[in-house]
Amino acid sequence: MEGGRLNAVIISTGVKSHFTLTQKSLLAGLHTLVEKPMAASSAECEQLVDLAAARGLVLMVGHTFLYSPHVRKIKEIVDAGDIGEIQYISSRRLNLVLFQKDINVAWDLAPHDLSIILYVIGESPLTVNCCGKAHVSRGVEDVTNMSLVFRRNRLATVHNSWLDPRKVREMTIVGTRRMIVYDDVAPLEKIKIYDSRVEVPPHYDSFAEFHYAYHYGDMYAPYVRQEEPLKVECQHFLDCIRTGARPLTDGVQGLELVKVLEAASTSLRLGGAAVSLAEQVERYVPPARSNGVLQQEVLVK
Repeated sequence: MEGGRLNAVIISTGVKSHFTLTQKSLLAGLHTLVEKPMAASSAECEQLVDLAAARGLVLMVGHTFLYSPHVRKIKEIVDAGDIGEIQYISSRRLNLVLFQKDINVAWDLAPHDLSIILYVIGESPLTVNCCGKAHVSRGVEDVTNMSLVFRRNRLATVHNSWLDPRKVREMTIVGTRRMIVYDDVAPLEKIKIYDSRVEVPPHYDSFAEFHYAYHYGDMYAPYVRQEEPLKVECQHFLDCIRTGARPLTDGVQGLELVKVLEAASTSLRLGGAAVSLAEQVERYVPPARSNGVLQQEVLVK
């Protein structure tokens, strides 16, 4: 509230109502934080991104894990080159939980994993494959496996299930030099770095000279200061409203994630076939305000 007037809202409802409520909020001139996924289709997301940019409003998506100090630490380690080049990422988010009726498990759980993967790798995938089965509610997959192929021969897999006896929130990031295991369920030492790798000899003349070199080093857990991600996310939303800064999880990020989910849904209908995503993504980026209006520009990724 500012001067007795409402100027921002948070929308946390079912996915199918995200677009309608967010659109109404933006048309009313309100800065908006909407829960993940941003909307039920990329076309709806594009409309919301355009509307927010045209009206100079902050549009932010609740990809809460990107405000986790542990995920931010992983990003810092990867960007510093400490683990070398990423080769693949494997994530599992499993539990025996409340079943949804309007979305499948991929739309329900995968946004958490996908937001982390896209954040750490720093780009959208080239292709998406997804297969799954509906065991409880007809037509609503409760178990899915997703594969994402990125440039430079990088791969990510996402396994989600509503039908698992244990709560699992685990991600493994394998690099050419070291490997990271992130276990969000662990009470302590959620991040562990393993000094392990496989080295291929650069030159050999015969099969007898060809030997893989297995390196087994130490494991260590870096210190990470504890912070509540949801609190950090909400504070970031307020800061962006005050300063005009572009949110870490802005509408463009929400759009790119929904495009991946759409591709996964198409792949499910095609029996797991690969679905291509455009490499060139035109997007609005509002980095700053001018006279209270967010500036708009187009970037080509």
